[in-house]
Amino acid sequence: MTGQRTYGGISAAERRSQRRAALLDAALDILGTQGIDKLTVAALCAGANLNERYYYENFDGRDAVLSALFDTIAEELAGTLILALHTAPDDSRAKAHAAITAGVHVLTDDPRKARVALLVSSATPELRTRTVHTVRAFANIVAAEGADFYALTTPGPDPTITFRATYLVGGLIQTLTAWLQGDLPMTRDELITETTDIFVLLGEDLAGRLRES
Repeated sequence: MTGQRTYGGISAAERRSQRRAALLDAALDILGTQGIDKLTVAALCAGANLNERYYYENFDGRDAVLSALFDTIAEELAGTLILALHTAPDDSRAKAHAAITAGVHVLTDDPRKARVALLVSSATPELRTRTVHTVRAFANIVAAEGADFYALTTPGPDPTITFRATYLVGGLIQTLTAWLQGDLPMTRDELITETTDIFVLLGEDLAGRLRES
């Protein structure tokens, strides 16, 4: 069997991955600075400096681009949160503050990511469904990490842990959206501090209740 052809030491699969990344970078820039109406095949290919055939090599329509970009940001966010949690001091407030700080910085150091993740995420039925699943996934991370930190063992999924984790993640998303739109007159550090207080308060309260039951 003939091996995969390479050019300049880069395989065909690597070149395709690079083209896909370039298209997603172009999509991030268009969505984050101009809006979803400007996300056309021509604009994407011009932004990525690629021929249109490479667009169709990677995506079968605009929803596929939106979904891929949304997933890329969500994966970056999840990885950053987990790394921050696992490298923070073994203290509830330190861990909550580290994770929240890391997550907020991912979305606000590059405001285009926040716009895509929080404001464009409800633009299509596909993205609305994806948002619901993503919120659930992040709530599951919060629930699992919290249960592990507080050494909470239950015979099965505990609905109170799931409820609080979902409440915290959903509340944070709404708060971040309001803050980005200028409806909350707070600095980013103040937002992180207030959010940390809520996470710690609800987490320690629930851990105390479950230990007593």
